[in-house]
Amino acid sequence: MKPSRPFALSIWRLACLGLSLMVGLIALPAHAAGPLKIGYSDWPGWVAWQVAIDKGWFKDAGVSAEFVWFDYSASLDAFTAGKIDAVTMSNGDALVTGAGGAKSVMVLLTDYSNGNDMIIGKPGIRSLKDLRGKKVSVEFGLLEHLLLLNGLKKAGMKPSDITLVNAKTNEMPQMLGSGDVAAVGAWQPVSGQALKGLPGARPIYTSADEPGLIMDVLAVNPASAAARRGDWQKMVKVWDRVVAYINDPKTQPDAVRIMAARVGIPPETYLPLLKGTHLISVAEGRKLYVKADGFGSLFGSSKIADDFNVSNAVYKSHQDVATYIDPSFLNADAKH
Repeated sequence: MKPSRPFALSIWRLACLGLSLMVGLIALPAHAAGPLKIGYSDWPGWVAWQVAIDKGWFKDAGVSAEFVWFDYSASLDAFTAGKIDAVTMSNGDALVTGAGGAKSVMVLLTDYSNGNDMIIGKPGIRSLKDLRGKKVSVEFGLLEHLLLLNGLKKAGMKPSDITLVNAKTNEMPQMLGSGDVAAVGAWQPVSGQALKGLPGARPIYTSADEPGLIMDVLAVNPASAAARRGDWQKMVKVWDRVVAYINDPKTQPDAVRIMAARVGIPPETYLPLLKGTHLISVAEGRKLYVKADGFGSLFGSSKIADDFNVSNAVYKSHQDVATYIDPSFLNADAKH
C-alpha cells in the first residue's frame, strides 16, 4: 500500500486547482447519461467498494457505476477537472477542493480512522507529556498535524511546548530512526513501517483516541447529485450491503481477500489495516449527519477541519460547511 489520503492539500496544490478547474469547466462530466464515474484510492474505507465491484452489486441495485483507481492526489485532480462525477476523500479535503473552486456534496460517510493514524514515540517516550521540550516531526497541514495538536490540548499542553519539524509523511520511518526527533506522525502503512524500523517505538496517540476527527466520505459533483439523485441513493444502499458483508464474521475473510487483492498484499497483512478503520453503515451515518459541534457529527468534524485549514493557511477564507453536506441521500426509504 502506498501512503494515501492526506487531510489537506499543500498550498502549492491548492494554487494548481485553479488551472484544473478551468479545464473542468470545458470538460464537465455527462451527468445525465452513462455510468456514474467514481474515483477511489488506497484507503480501507474506499477499497471496500471493491467488494461491490467484484460481486456485481451495482447491477443488482439497478445502477451503472464505473470506479476508477487513482493515487489519492490524482483522484482529487480528476474530480477538480470534471473527469469523474465523484471521489472518495476526507471531509477536510472536500473543503480544500471546494475552496479551490471544485465544490462537492458529501452524500455518504464511508468510515472514520480508528487507529491507523498515529503519533509514534521513540523508545522511552510513553505519552504526549513526555514530548515537552522535544522535537516532533509531522507533515505540516496534514491530518497527523491536526491529530498531534488535538492530543497536546487534551494533555494540557500547548504547541509551543514542543518543536515541530516538517517532513514528508513517507520520510517518517527515517526521521524516527535517525534519533533527531522524539516522535513522528504518520498513517498506515507508513506508521507500521516506522514501528517496525525502530524496536521499542510505540504509538502514544492515535486516531482511536479521537474518533470522528478524520472522517471519509463519498463526495459528489453537485450537478451530478441533482441530476442523478436516484442513482446516488442506490449507491448508498449498495454501500450498506458492503459494510454488512465486511463486518459479518462469516463473509469477512472473502471481503478481506478481495480488498487485499486490489492493493496487492496478502489478506493477513491487510486485516489489521481494516481493523484500524471504522466502516460506517447507513444507520450510523444518519446519526453522524445530525448538525452538532464536535467529532460526533460530520458538521462538527468538518468545522474543526475548516478552522484547521484556515489557521494553517491551506486556504484563506472559511467555508460554509453546511453547503457541503446533504443528509437526504441516507434516507433508506427514498423513492427511486
